[in-house]
Amino acid sequence: MTVQVIVLNGGSSSGKSGIVRCLQAVLPEPWLAFAIDTFVGQLPASLRDSLAGIDFAPDGEVSVGAEFRTLEAAWRQGVAATARAGARILVDDVFLGGARSQDGWRTALDGLNVLWIGVHCAPGTVTGRELARGDRPHGMAGKQADLVHRGVTYDVEVDTTHTEALECARTIAAAVVSGRP
Repeated sequence: MTVQVIVLNGGSSSGKSGIVRCLQAVLPEPWLAFAIDTFVGQLPASLRDSLAGIDFAPDGEVSVGAEFRTLEAAWRQGVAATARAGARILVDDVFLGGARSQDGWRTALDGLNVLWIGVHCAPGTVTGRELARGDRPHGMAGKQADLVHRGVTYDVEVDTTHTEALECARTIAAAVVSGRP
């Protein structure tokens, strides 16, 4: 089976974006990347730091409201439509709802061949990365490190605590070449 979509799930600062860039370099065909951070950045200002949209508390807690969920479902359908139109897709997401978030993607991607990737990283390591980045509320990465994986099932899991993005990408690419899932 030919993999059409690769969904990477991991908390903030876990290394997903770096792995996606490496996957685009090591996979033999072109792959388009879609990231939850880009989606959030495209929201109107009225839905950022809003209970209806997405809210980032000073302690790093992230809350999403009804309007965010509606637009997120539409975004997922758009990503799926792009895959159905023939593009190979990489998704960089943070499953704040754990298994519920994966179910939303499963619904949108129904009928497509998807490779599910868990991107893990130790809470202490992501906290250090978060501080170095300086663009996220302090504490968000640590809170998400384990939360996003609750109840989620994967075809491949990688850990960026001590493994570079390129090596993780090669592990994932090997699964793509072998035809998993």
